[in-house]
Amino acid sequence: MPRMATGSRKLNLPTPLKVADPTSSIRVARRVVGIDPGLNVTGYAVVEPESRGAYVLEAGVIRPPSNGKSLGARLAYLHRGLEEVLVAFTPEALALERVHSHIKFPKTALLMSHARGVIVLAAAEREIPVFGYAATRIKKSLTGSGRAPKEQMQHAVMTELRLSRLPEPHDVADACAVALCHLAIARNCGILATDEGDED
Repeated sequence: MPRMATGSRKLNLPTPLKVADPTSSIRVARRVVGIDPGLNVTGYAVVEPESRGAYVLEAGVIRPPSNGKSLGARLAYLHRGLEEVLVAFTPEALALERVHSHIKFPKTALLMSHARGVIVLAAAEREIPVFGYAATRIKKSLTGSGRAPKEQMQHAVMTELRLSRLPEPHDVADACAVALCHLAIARNCGILATDEGDED
């Protein structure tokens, strides 16, 4: 199963693109994979810092087939897809947005928790630490505002990663954003710190 599911798109990255050696078992220091979890579409971005700033090794989406698969089948597909990314790029950490519940949409939060659990499991199987960040903190770290709209976040991600166009779809942009948030906090703290000391 390819990492980039049918219909998914990679970012238009600055050249030359540095490609990780999939056969290497050594984790590159501070490499992080950002995840925007979802049952239908999960965005991911493998980001690594360098002297000029962070850059993307690979970004895309994991999209289960839309042919009425059961919840279990979609979760299994998500696990396999993320597993391939983690094996290929051996990140130092995995960062994802914390699930927030809304009184009007309790079912959505519950379903998202299923996807998030599978993501945490895939990381734990490879002893990769997982870091959760609130959506407001992710937005504030990139734009200075915890209420930044998606369009502003896209522009911030494009600038930070020196991309030639806006990152699309939103799932990929959000995955890039959480990875950049993690690296910014790590840089400020001098360590790969958890969000307010709370590791998942």
